[in-house]
Amino acid sequence: MQLWVGLGNPGAKYARNRHNIGFMALDRLASDHGFSPWRSKFQGQIAEGRLNDQRITLLKPETFMNLSGQSVAAALTFFKLGIDALTVFHDELDLAPGKLRLKSGGGHAGHNGLRSIHAHLGDAYQRVRIGIGHPGDKALVSQYVLSDFAKAEADGLDDLLRGISDGAGKLASGDGPGFLNAVALRTVPARTKPAAAPIPSIKPAPAPANAPDTSPASRLRQLLDKFGK
Repeated sequence: MQLWVGLGNPGAKYARNRHNIGFMALDRLASDHGFSPWRSKFQGQIAEGRLNDQRITLLKPETFMNLSGQSVAAALTFFKLGIDALTVFHDELDLAPGKLRLKSGGGHAGHNGLRSIHAHLGDAYQRVRIGIGHPGDKALVSQYVLSDFAKAEADGLDDLLRGISDGAGKLASGDGPGFLNAVALRTVPARTKPAAAPIPSIKPAPAPANAPDTSPASRLRQLLDKFGK
């Protein structure tokens, strides 16, 4: 069994925030792959299902971002799972919108949700880092992550979430490259091959106006003229 956690803040006020892209990813997975209805447990919302014969429990903590670790630790303890069974989906400032990376272990880079999980469980878990871009000024980060995605970003966001859903089975089976490839197929424009240049038609050059007639009929007439006398 695996526990997949999406990070975000509860409530309609935050539903479309950049900081809630982890929630959005899990909502798409649950909808596309026929998971159970969401229900309250572990200070959050859970849904259960299977991906490639792997039993997966999805968890959206409702403790607010800064206390996410409480909910995650409670779920792992209940299911008697090690931290290696945990995958966390979260927003990533250091990746451009539409980009996605997998990472295991390492620091939290100032992300409050990850910081809370580290405090409760350590850092030896897998993360799906979902790019939201950076506002360019550290002072603007808090306002930026708690603002909604712009309308102009809607199509790109939908492609990214579809790609995560497409590759979910690969991720469940431990095929990280396959998962990333499924995302790329949705988010990277297909390259079209240039059309082949048409092959020019080659016409035989016309014979010069004064060129001798060398056809078989002409040669026969020449022989008759020569020997028929």
